[in-house]
Amino acid sequence: MCGIAGILSLADDRPVAAEELRLMADQLVHRGPDDAGRYLDPQQRCGFGFRRLAIIDVAGGRQPLENEDGSVWLVFNGEIYNFRELRGELEGAGHRFRTRCDSEVIIHLYEQYGEGCLERLAGMFALAIWDARRGALLLARDRLGKKPLVYTVHDGRLYFASELKALLAVPGMPRVLDPQSLHRYLVFQYVPAPHSIYRGFFKLPPGHFLRVPAGKALRNTPHAFWRLPRPPRFPGSYRQARQRLGELLTAAVRRRLIADVPLGAFLSGGMDSSIVVALMRRLGVSPLRTFTIGFADRRYDETRYARRVAAAFETEHHEERVTPRAAEILETLAWHYDEPFADSSAIPTYYVCRYARQHVTVALTGDAGDECFAGYDRYVAALLAERLEVLPARVRRLLSAAARFVPHGSAKSAGSRLYRFLSVLGEPAARRYLSWVSVFPGALLAAGYRPEFAAQVEFAEPLRWFEGLHAAGPGDAAQRANRADFLTYLPYDLLTKVDIASMACGLECRCPLLDHELVEFSLSLPARWRIGPSGGKRILKDWARELLPPLVLSRAQMGFGVPVGEWFRDELRELLRGCLSDRDALCTRVFDRGWLHGVLEAHLSGRANYAHPLWALLMLELWQRRWRPEWS
Repeated sequence: MCGIAGILSLADDRPVAAEELRLMADQLVHRGPDDAGRYLDPQQRCGFGFRRLAIIDVAGGRQPLENEDGSVWLVFNGEIYNFRELRGELEGAGHRFRTRCDSEVIIHLYEQYGEGCLERLAGMFALAIWDARRGALLLARDRLGKKPLVYTVHDGRLYFASELKALLAVPGMPRVLDPQSLHRYLVFQYVPAPHSIYRGFFKLPPGHFLRVPAGKALRNTPHAFWRLPRPPRFPGSYRQARQRLGELLTAAVRRRLIADVPLGAFLSGGMDSSIVVALMRRLGVSPLRTFTIGFADRRYDETRYARRVAAAFETEHHEERVTPRAAEILETLAWHYDEPFADSSAIPTYYVCRYARQHVTVALTGDAGDECFAGYDRYVAALLAERLEVLPARVRRLLSAAARFVPHGSAKSAGSRLYRFLSVLGEPAARRYLSWVSVFPGALLAAGYRPEFAAQVEFAEPLRWFEGLHAAGPGDAAQRANRADFLTYLPYDLLTKVDIASMACGLECRCPLLDHELVEFSLSLPARWRIGPSGGKRILKDWARELLPPLVLSRAQMGFGVPVGEWFRDELRELLRGCLSDRDALCTRVFDRGWLHGVLEAHLSGRANYAHPLWALLMLELWQRRWRPEWS
């Protein structure tokens, strides 16, 4: 796992400067604390900067890495899990290797297949390949978006890097805030690719590549080498599918155990992380180190479950507790995340990564089980709401209107869930689902925006984008919602959160449940095998019954939440007030002051639960204090 950066000249009079490469790479030391490297094309057409976190072939896997004659150069962030199989195939075709690392496989695979090499790679990656003979740069990102890659064009050059901060380190680089992307952030709690919070900056979408010739203006757009599939239905029986699931899960974990450094696992005590730990034990990992984060608030605390799983599999278990003193790291998070990012579980994610890094360099996680096997409660809610569409529209509107009488000031309460369900019952399926996963309901934003800001944004654009993804999915409301999550929430929230938090600590996180073969298999299963009468993950639970303690399978799902709503009413109260009332607050340029005051007081008094919107505003303010975006 590493940090990559680079520059490509787009005009003959705009050569690449070695000093700019150094400045960019220096911003990525946290991603690669073990080593540094640079490459500059003799004609100054292209240059790479690199920071390395050494995992495989610690002694020999330095980058940038070239082929035998120096005509192809690579910088690469990630892990290729099938590199040994690919290496054997390439050696059979006559290629010769100098190292044991997975990165050298990419170079020879590119020589053999060109851009087609991307389809052969199994793993997580963001990479750049400079083909000196063709005078062209290839940028690519893995199928599901585990590893980031951002880019921009400035002063006749293309700049790219693992993180925005590396681009912003270039002298004279503009950082003009994009109002439309700010609006996207307030809807989703993240800025989705290909957009960025800054005008003219872009994220390469998952499963895409971009080929750019040197010496010419950038006119190409990214192309997909992989899309979330709609595979043919699994041809076998439920029993055969369950057996195949076990084979794929075991293979996915086994692949992710390849390392020349200590590794462990995050353990929440939920089913997904427990399966990963159980399979690591079955595959002979020793010592098996596990790491858990807890909270004083029992509604969010899972440590008691994690301890039971750790005891069952005899792990070397480590725990740390998160308190409202987490405010001490909020400015650190604002620096690492580059853009405003409003998933509050970034706090415990950062803590568990920092804690784990004291003991290991690689950690396996249970992320993405809810996407692969339809585990979110909101999928069941989507099915129920779809069935209620048989009611007359007038009745559904009355039920929505009645939601305002449901007490909903407390997070994770039955009243809060009922309020969220009923309040949008009269909406179409896509809008209904977006309201459950968004930060600010559209009506709340429409009421709060200052007219000057509202005039700069296309209000309906995020909804139209989401509706398009939702409508393109096959099947019932739950299946369409699940597919939309794969294309939105998973890459731009969950995977971004884990990548940035782990790399901030110099820790590599690997996610077996996002093995692309496992994803393709899960999507081939009939819906009823994923969501049963008792909720989601039906086939996964059935397969795991002989593997996990019964407590894990019977417990209610909690999620990796943080009690920020309660923190705002207590320890974080003054921090929140101070940020939102600051005379330089970005929020006051976006929202009406009276509206801001009303939302804040309604939450602090307990009349309503605005924890997520207020957290989004707090992180927006901390981000703008740190990065000082320009306002056009």
